[in-house]
Amino acid sequence: MTFAAVFARQRPTQIALRSAGRELTWEQVDQLLKRMVNGLLAVSFRPDRRVAVFAENSAETLLCYVAATLAGCSAVPVNFHLTADEAAYIFGDAGVDIVLADASTAERAVEAARLAGSSLVIVRGASLDGARTWDDWLAEASDAEPPVDREPLPALVYTSGTTGRPKGTPLPPTSFVGGADIADHVARLQQNRWAEFGPHLVVGPMYHSGPLVSTRLLVAGVPVTVLGKFDAETVLRSIHEHRIGSTVMVPTHFIRLLALPRQVRERYDVSSLRYVLQVGSKCPVDVKRAMIEWWGEVVWESYGASEVGTTCLISATEWLEHVGSVGRPIPPFEAMVVDENGAELPPGREGRLYFRDTTGRGIVYHQAPDKERSVHLAPGVFTLGEVGYIDQDGYVYITDRFSDMIVSGGVNIYPAESELVLAGHPQVEEVACIGVPHPEMGEELKAVVVPREKQSPPDPAELLAFCRDRLAHYKCPRSVVFVGSLPRSAMGKLDKRRLKAQFVPSGVSG
Repeated sequence: MTFAAVFARQRPTQIALRSAGRELTWEQVDQLLKRMVNGLLAVSFRPDRRVAVFAENSAETLLCYVAATLAGCSAVPVNFHLTADEAAYIFGDAGVDIVLADASTAERAVEAARLAGSSLVIVRGASLDGARTWDDWLAEASDAEPPVDREPLPALVYTSGTTGRPKGTPLPPTSFVGGADIADHVARLQQNRWAEFGPHLVVGPMYHSGPLVSTRLLVAGVPVTVLGKFDAETVLRSIHEHRIGSTVMVPTHFIRLLALPRQVRERYDVSSLRYVLQVGSKCPVDVKRAMIEWWGEVVWESYGASEVGTTCLISATEWLEHVGSVGRPIPPFEAMVVDENGAELPPGREGRLYFRDTTGRGIVYHQAPDKERSVHLAPGVFTLGEVGYIDQDGYVYITDRFSDMIVSGGVNIYPAESELVLAGHPQVEEVACIGVPHPEMGEELKAVVVPREKQSPPDPAELLAFCRDRLAHYKCPRSVVFVGSLPRSAMGKLDKRRLKAQFVPSGVSG
């Protein structure tokens, strides 16, 4: 008997899953999952059993992740903004056999699968050559109880991380409970401490590892509401109407919520909230303080990355005593700050922030040992690319970043991708992209361009359009500035710190 069938017996009228006006009871979830799991089990997979989920937020998208887990497959979340070429890179690198897509991604999914050699594309809400329809796939699948004797496999999440092109990283042990088989895995998921908080709200896109906690909570018997594109008032209305107990947000979500008129905010009761986890990037102090004043001590902050999960955690109470901190390390991690030579610094001294994984694992990348080496100081000692210090009480503070990667709205963006595209424009001689402050997103990407014709530079709008035609829009610069030359070191290496200093006011982080 599947987990959903058990809850259907216990709570026959409870809505298990909501999204865009669609409501599913536990019995309906059970019926859908049986066919989805059996449909996946009927496919011939390579050993890694990769299933890409290339779709916008919806109840069915969440169920795709759950079905992959129950079928002993490794889900590969794919950003639904990606172009066909970008998605094809991930499909090929991961060794994806099946792509689950929706109407918004259907054409790109089919093209990406063709380029990558993926064998099957299943599309919900559309019909086109090169893909099977969702309805046909489900109709042909068995509705029998699926077996539970397969080994559970972690999702493979793609991230720009701290260096280079997107890399796959298997969900770490801090996020993946494992188990001897699917039955054992489900039993472990049902011990999730978040389950006690009540109904869960999905706010961010489900190709991020943070919102994927919703898939684990559904298995634990927690009703889940899935939202699509972020709308601040819709979030408050959902909390109010569905008595939401937990959710995951990034600082940009907080900023947009706080921007609502007071009379709108006061219209909704948010007293049901018991645990709000802020992830993605360090939250501006004024924003964090305002959210705590509004929502109370339910606001927590997690610092970490998809590669390792949470490395530091801080409650609202602790944060008010250590304003601006991202928390203290939690097991199995220990924090350390080192100088440029790798020597550990004492409390209060700023330097490069590293973490020691006491299990010895550190960061693991799929088929990218060179990238693993680039983020490790020693075996099990890794960095997330940031500068900071640790106070006398062991609380970690982030002050800057020494990697090129920027964080915009909680999303990692690696400038090298846009730089490579823009360098191919016939009117661009040199280009560097840097992160600059943005009041809502935290940072945004700016392109600093040396034009080939100094007296007749190209139209900035043309350069931005050139980039957006070749990359997902969120990876592209939001603005362009022209300069006569780019600053370089004595060895001729581009000096991004000097470049950034020209465009970021002193004392402002970005």
